[in-house]
Amino acid sequence: MVLNKSLFICLSLLFLSSSIQAEEDFTHYAFANYLGSGLYRTSGQNTTVVNMPMSFELWQDDTDSLTLRTPVSLGFFNFKWDDLPEGEFPSSVGTFTFTPGVEYRTRTAEDHEFQAYFDLGYGKNLNSGDHVAIVSGGVSSLLDLEYKQSAPVWVNRLYFAGYQSFDGSQAETYSAIQSGFDIGTDIHWRWDWLGVDVEPRVFAVGYWYFDKLRFATPFGDDVLVSHSLEVGATLAFSKPILWEWMGVDRLGLSVRAGDGVQVWRLIFEFPI
Repeated sequence: MVLNKSLFICLSLLFLSSSIQAEEDFTHYAFANYLGSGLYRTSGQNTTVVNMPMSFELWQDDTDSLTLRTPVSLGFFNFKWDDLPEGEFPSSVGTFTFTPGVEYRTRTAEDHEFQAYFDLGYGKNLNSGDHVAIVSGGVSSLLDLEYKQSAPVWVNRLYFAGYQSFDGSQAETYSAIQSGFDIGTDIHWRWDWLGVDVEPRVFAVGYWYFDKLRFATPFGDDVLVSHSLEVGATLAFSKPILWEWMGVDRLGLSVRAGDGVQVWRLIFEFPI
């Protein structure tokens, strides 16, 4: 499916750009660890960004926790997912991003959780040799609501991210506020082969960008976005599947649209 000024997202990447440009665009990998992984196709060329949101718990008690976040993102040029069964790691690795940081969570009430994080990282385009420094931070409020058996969660987040190339020639920042609801269906079943209970859930979330967010698309001119709305559905697992440190506790699909940009997402974590 090809849509005007749109991207088809394999996981959850929102920033993508062509790997061959007169002036290099850093956004497609500098912000990858915050906006997810993905795949796009243009002019017969595939670009795949794989985000591995690894984290390790440093400390936890009844109300508070401190987590070390160590996400790694790799970008592959001219590589397709169906190449994996061949047994060879793709040789066309184009980008590498590592943004370690800490996340603090505290239960301020039985139905409310406050979160804060700060990351400082590094990204590199292995083809051009360019390097970028990356910084990001934010705060979040998660409120559990009561409505029949649907267990809604109201989520509000305020965050920023930015990068600067090591030679000082390019820099970009964005900051945003988002607010949305994640609502259950009270339909449950057991997947014995994964050892988890499953519940379908739906969500809707709005995004407002303080400084217009630039979406670099391979199908046309870059688009400046001031707001967007996303709706979707996920399967919620009672515990992370596959590897716990990868945090795959959701699986779902959504669509985000605003200011002429439409993005499809395949989700592998809490969607809001």
